[in-house]
Amino acid sequence: MSSLLSLQGVHTHIGAYHILHGVDLEVPAAQLTMLLGRNGAGKTTTLRTIMGLWRASAGRIVFDGREIQAEDTPTLAQAGIAYVPENMGIFGELSVRENLLLAARQARSIEQLDTARLDWLFVLFPALKKFWLYPAGRLSGGQKQMLAIARAMIEPRRLLLIDEPSKGLAPAMVLSLIEALRELKNDRTTVLLVEQNFGVARALGDHVAVMDDGRVVHAGAMTELAQDEALQQRLLGLSLGVHQ
Repeated sequence: MSSLLSLQGVHTHIGAYHILHGVDLEVPAAQLTMLLGRNGAGKTTTLRTIMGLWRASAGRIVFDGREIQAEDTPTLAQAGIAYVPENMGIFGELSVRENLLLAARQARSIEQLDTARLDWLFVLFPALKKFWLYPAGRLSGGQKQMLAIARAMIEPRRLLLIDEPSKGLAPAMVLSLIEALRELKNDRTTVLLVEQNFGVARALGDHVAVMDDGRVVHAGAMTELAQDEALQQRLLGLSLGVHQ
């Protein structure tokens, strides 16, 4: 299966700190790849380096056959890459409607939004329609996370980078998130997803890469990791089997 995104020996320094130590990562097209690892392993830095928010100091990042490690974030967004950060990146004083409009590159007014795609998002995230005119800052934590993901999906994207979307969510909201991301998979959008909730990882992942100390130390099928508790314990220090 061909990779839409490939990292080859990527190093990233942030100030005096050497965070990524030669990351090798393949993200297959039209699949959902989980990026797992203990806190501080380098997962968020990997996403931010791909998105050009931090600059790779060595190595190659190849997206759809072209090297992008020297390109800036707006250029990457124009190429069809979207990033949903852990802090959600929404505008609390603006309404849900205004947040979505700002994220749409091809629309300058609500009337110019793709109505079919907007209706699809309302099916995935019903709260967005209910609170369409509400300030985003008044939404619950789960609703804000749904809005952040919807902002990344308001137009078709070739690659979504999502950082810990289930963090802090109530179990019912996590189930809604899983269903929404499953629909995204069905739409054949390529996703690279950082996640600490292993139930989410097992439910959604096609492929998995595990990071430790700024390197990818394991890569393979998510089903294989989910079925091998000894491997889970060695790589992550816990078992997926106890995280239902």
